[in-house]
Amino acid sequence: MAASLDIGPGILEGLRVLDFTRVVAGPCLTRTLSDLGAEVIKVEPPEGDLLRTGWPRRGGISLIFAGQNVGKRFASIDLNEPEGVELALQLAERCDVVVENFRPGVADKLGIGYERVRARRPDIVYCSVSGYGQNGRAARRRAYAPVVHAEVGLLDYKAREWGRDPLPEPVSHADIAAGMAGAHGVLAALWRRERTGQGAYIDASMVESMIAQNEWTAVEANGGPDHVRSPFRPGRAAVVQLGDAEGTWAAIPGAPPFVFAAYARLSGRPELLEDERFATMEARSANLELCLEHLAEWAATFDSFDEFEHTLSEGARLPVGRLLSMADTLDTDWAEDRDAYVEVSCGTGTAIVNRAALRIAGTDCGPRSGARHLGADNAAIFGELLGLAPDAVADLTARGVLVESPEERTEF
Repeated sequence: MAASLDIGPGILEGLRVLDFTRVVAGPCLTRTLSDLGAEVIKVEPPEGDLLRTGWPRRGGISLIFAGQNVGKRFASIDLNEPEGVELALQLAERCDVVVENFRPGVADKLGIGYERVRARRPDIVYCSVSGYGQNGRAARRRAYAPVVHAEVGLLDYKAREWGRDPLPEPVSHADIAAGMAGAHGVLAALWRRERTGQGAYIDASMVESMIAQNEWTAVEANGGPDHVRSPFRPGRAAVVQLGDAEGTWAAIPGAPPFVFAAYARLSGRPELLEDERFATMEARSANLELCLEHLAEWAATFDSFDEFEHTLSEGARLPVGRLLSMADTLDTDWAEDRDAYVEVSCGTGTAIVNRAALRIAGTDCGPRSGARHLGADNAAIFGELLGLAPDAVADLTARGVLVESPEERTEF
């Protein structure tokens, strides 16, 4: 189950980030910095981040929005108003990092691009996240993760591996990959600034992040895989059902022709390896479906997952994983022991979110606050950082330069 929110200062305490990002890639980047202790000020347009339209909700806040934005402070500025642009630039002067994930050229048109910000804060670390990077013929194309998954070969590779028509990817891997790459770039640039005083402009693209985070990139770029001889083939790894009362499914890593040799020994059938269909890796690869059938039949003889795992782990040094839903992971021993989930405030209620990807000795990682409604921290942010009195904030709100709305968007 989720732990109570009790997270102390992080390793980036004292760092301030101005976050103009929306949807997934940019918010993933800035949440990572927030989890490490940075103060992240999320600036949304008057209509809010598109993720706020998502369902289901807790306390009036979209859960998919909460997952990417917990731990941040929430401001809303109309950047179509000159006063709004000036307020954003004044905030940028008081920040160490600025992050945006508009299409190339949009931040400049809004008046918050790198050169405009650098004129106010010469040592700024400024990161732009986009689909295809800031230059080149594809730079200004619109891109979401499903588009990138198609164009970097992910859907093609999976379709070829599974021998079926391409299917969409249900998780936005390209967004997460770009967010992580951008976070790495920000941290590297901050390290250089610490030594030299020099700021940086960082260009993180979804397409390059995806090809960097695919272990098959070099193989595909040099003629394609040799699945006949290679022990590595995660796309065809055996997923088998045990014979226990629950009908538990389990995943065995590695190419089935490679695993088959261990199966023959562990099942007490070493003579199978003398059969010409199974005598070599090449032969077993040619009879892949038959190998999978043998593994499935063997798995069905086990009455418990623990017994199956012990047999493979101790007998062949092979790990095995039980198939769980994402919700099931809350109750796993590793999640409980590491407090992998925390309960945070979410609008007028609470929500369970993941804690953080890292643990760093001597400091805490994870969200230090929850998710709030659009512009919820306007008064505090502009009061603390720019010295605006409450009546000045109220006037800017009345004129639409600043926006605060406890009512979330419910449709496009």
